[in-house]
Amino acid sequence: MGVGHASVGFGLVIVLLWKTMGAAMDRELLIGHSMDLAAVEKALRRHVQVLTVEIGERSVLEPSGHARAARYIAETLQSAGLRVWEEPYPYGPITVANILAETGPENARRRYILGAHYDSLVGTVGADDNASAVAVLLETARTLQALEPTLPVSVQFAAFALEEPPAYGTRSMGSRVRARHAKRVGEHIDGMICLEMVGYTCREPGCQRYPFPLGFMNYPSTGDFIGIVGNFASRFLVRAMERSFKKNPSLPVITLTVPFNGWLIPTVRLSDHAPFWDAGFPAVMVTDSAFYRNPHYHTVHDTMDTLDFAFMARLVQSLVIFLGEPMV
Repeated sequence: MGVGHASVGFGLVIVLLWKTMGAAMDRELLIGHSMDLAAVEKALRRHVQVLTVEIGERSVLEPSGHARAARYIAETLQSAGLRVWEEPYPYGPITVANILAETGPENARRRYILGAHYDSLVGTVGADDNASAVAVLLETARTLQALEPTLPVSVQFAAFALEEPPAYGTRSMGSRVRARHAKRVGEHIDGMICLEMVGYTCREPGCQRYPFPLGFMNYPSTGDFIGIVGNFASRFLVRAMERSFKKNPSLPVITLTVPFNGWLIPTVRLSDHAPFWDAGFPAVMVTDSAFYRNPHYHTVHDTMDTLDFAFMARLVQSLVIFLGEPMV
């Protein structure tokens, strides 16, 4: 082939690649930005209403409420068209279960877990902690399932049975059960995304606090952003999510990568991502920063009237953009 023909051929390849990449980017942005956020917000309100008002306390010491929450999650995922199954395990005299569902092609090159615990602290209805996260999980699952024929990744949705005390930090945490099993059977997991308290915002300067020494850094003093926290081994996942989330400018995002699996700042380990860190899987926590922002944390005042459902709907949008986009 002569030089002229080679140049034309090379140029044609570049054009085709550009068009392919552009189409993929257009598709991913269309997926997120064409969402009916008002409808998503309405659905989020309904989920939180059921979990916190109709069911109420979902602690392991209130087994009837805990079981009703599990059924609601399973039925909601099933009604969205997902295949749902349980991962049961004993806790004292009762049996609890992680509720699992999956969407996306079986031969997908990447596989993620999107997880949130559905129990609440004893004596509370846990609207932000953690009904907000369960609601976001359910709406993300419903949206991605509708895209399933063209979804480029496989996503497992995991509603963890137990995270709050008295199970916290024990082998009975639902995320520990899930991570332990995944490691034992050699599951391929490119990233675990933990949703932990994702519904509270505050906009008065100084309302947002940080653990030491992050308070000395140039982080925002108002709490209208979503945080993404990963360990050093998860830094590529953190960066990929940050790039993707920034395509949705309506939801500011702040990221943090910590060394030594977070042990230097122990409060960044206080959720369901930490068992996956400890098992060697890439994992991040997506959060409103919990008690560093929300004054109702672990109190009876953590009710649905304190939540920002528009903020939560934008988080669903950002998650769909990330999980619905081409490989990163």
